[in-house]
Amino acid sequence: MIKNIVFDIGNVLVDFRLKEFLAEKGFDAPMIKRLLKASVLSPYWEQFERADITEKEAMEAFVHMDPQIEAELNKAFCNIRGMLTIRSYAVDWVKNLKKAGYRVYYFSNYSKKAYDECRDSLAFMEYTDGGFLSFQERMTKPDPQMYTDFLERFHLLAQESVFIDDTAQNVAVAEKFGFHGIVFQSYEDASRRLEALGVKYPPAGRSF
Repeated sequence: MIKNIVFDIGNVLVDFRLKEFLAEKGFDAPMIKRLLKASVLSPYWEQFERADITEKEAMEAFVHMDPQIEAELNKAFCNIRGMLTIRSYAVDWVKNLKKAGYRVYYFSNYSKKAYDECRDSLAFMEYTDGGFLSFQERMTKPDPQMYTDFLERFHLLAQESVFIDDTAQNVAVAEKFGFHGIVFQSYEDASRRLEALGVKYPPAGRSF
């Protein structure tokens, strides 16, 4: 019997709209590609998300990856408000699962900078039963220890829980612990998969 729903945040409940965000700052496609390679696609991004390095150290590392675009990197990441935006269905989804009697948690790789500067994207959090953010736990998915600690802290049984994440590798690790896994494609698809697992909750009363 399913009792718990565990959500990833980025690209599930929140849009991680990095390319659009950089375009809005005036960067063209070739520069966006360079910015991403030096930052999000570098090994330093994961260290930043689990707070192994500070924001200052992260920026220095990104510049080290591509020194010729130091000014562009600073412009891109000095302020990231608007890079993460809440999806229209997020709050209703969480609230309706709670109304139906399920416990709802979040479990996400998330930097402190994103948490501080994009707080409006996390409006669903107040309706949850808690969760894990990588910068707070000093671990990132798919580290198995993060899953172990999560289950222990909230006294959950993996077999009674559904894990929803847009990254297949993260879901695969969850399934090894006994979670029911859903690789997120869309709200509609995830809802159908939850229903197939016997998870029933009231409709949101709106079209997503």
